Amino acid sequence: MPNQELIRLSQSHLNLLSICPPRFQQVYLDCVGSLPAPEQQENMQWGSRFHLLMQQRELTLPIESLLATDSELDSSLKALIQAAPELEPNPDIWREAEHCRTLGFGNFLFTVIYDLLIAGTNSAIILDWKTYRQPPRFKDLANNWQTRLYLYVLAETSEYTPEQIQMTYWFVKSGTPRSQTFNYTQQQHQQTEQELTILLADLETWLQDYQQSQTDLPHRSHCQQKCPYRQFLAEDNTSDIQHRKWLDSLSEIEEISI
Repeated sequence: MPNQELIRLSQSHLNLLSICPPRFQQVYLDCVGSLPAPEQQENMQWGSRFHLLMQQRELTLPIESLLATDSELDSSLKALIQAAPELEPNPDIWREAEHCRTLGFGNFLFTVIYDLLIAGTNSAIILDWKTYRQPPRFKDLANNWQTRLYLYVLAETSEYTPEQIQMTYWFVKSGTPRSQTFNYTQQQHQQTEQELTILLADLETWLQDYQQSQTDLPHRSHCQQKCPYRQFLAEDNTSDIQHRKWLDSLSEIEEISI
């Protein structure tokens, strides 16, 4: 795609593109989204408040007003501070909440936002707050494009070697906070780059076909066995009840995918 503005991508784009290109087309090209269920909306709003709370705390801004009307927010913060020693302020180590980085990759531009980045002399830690109650399996989280892209971008945009970078997820709404930590290696870095190259080469081809001849993005070869969206995309959802079930099911799947 010569002489074209870079296309911005995040981990959400990569996750959906890896799972189901037709669903990627619906959401990001055709702009056919799904409304989350009321309970999911409440969870998302609570998550937004928690992220705002952590950002204001890191900036040493007042947080009392946020805690006064939400006892669960207050107890979750106190439990996280007790469980995560890295949250203790250290004037000798640079750190920033909601830290944004971008990286050009061919005709694409990756954008990542770290909930908290702690950058020491010889090591860096990416911290991410997860506000749903049930942590995914370690293997699933390791393969998720958020983990892979966040680590990859930091290695590519800093002087840290992969072995000096670490990412920790804190699951803060599960009573006692739980964490999952991922160390990075040069081998993982190279593998991520190879898979990104292949994935985005496919996307370039599909986008050209979509723009020039209105060709739909294809299903993947393993789609029948592994794609959670295939049955919904294949069904003739003509009734309101069927359509509502379809949207609710997609919302549940997307929540799991981080």
